[in-house]
Amino acid sequence: MKKYYITLSALMAFLSFYAQNTDTSVDKAVLKQALIYADSEIAVNSMYNIIAKEGENSTYKDSLAYLYFNSRKYSSCFMVCSDILTKDSNKQDILEMQAISLENLMALEKAAQVYAKLVTKSNNNYHAYKLANIYYVLKNYDQALMAITKAEELKDTGEVKISYAINKNYSQQVALTSAIAFTRGLIEAAQEKNDAAISSFQKAVNIQSDFALAKDNLEALKAGKEVKKE
Repeated sequence: MKKYYITLSALMAFLSFYAQNTDTSVDKAVLKQALIYADSEIAVNSMYNIIAKEGENSTYKDSLAYLYFNSRKYSSCFMVCSDILTKDSNKQDILEMQAISLENLMALEKAAQVYAKLVTKSNNNYHAYKLANIYYVLKNYDQALMAITKAEELKDTGEVKISYAINKNYSQQVALTSAIAFTRGLIEAAQEKNDAAISSFQKAVNIQSDFALAKDNLEALKAGKEVKKE
């Protein structure tokens, strides 16, 4: 019994010391070194120590979300992002990571909800394009058409490229505006609006003349064949 009380007293003393120890300098030094050496496990542990000492409003939660995201640990990233957004729902970078995490976890309905929120905040045509593609995969074609129309209306920076697989060994980088037109064509083809789809695929080719999938689908529809979805 005496031994039990000594152990309990030691534990309480340790917890009391840790609770009062809010110095994060060593943790930050370890974190910096872990990032230099690309040791994500040590980096995560250091961030947890910093967050525990700084409290609920620690900005290192954002860094933890980025670290999980870059490590493709999408489940953990989603949970950290959710925690951050309960306190500040306007963080667009966190919203985007949450949406992408859900997409990679194949929680597409929830991903669509987050992308919809993101579009209203960012007015970014890429986000609207992503939303349209998710709705298309879900076969929610009316919503997909609304989203891709929104993408067409929003300003394009000319900086974003979309990667399309041509075959197992080769992919092609396509201008976002051309990809938006191509996605509209896919949606219209799914709705059996073939004339409209032909026009959209033609627009995609007009924007980027070497867009292989758009050219293939344009020829397929003209020949009365099915389109390639991607």
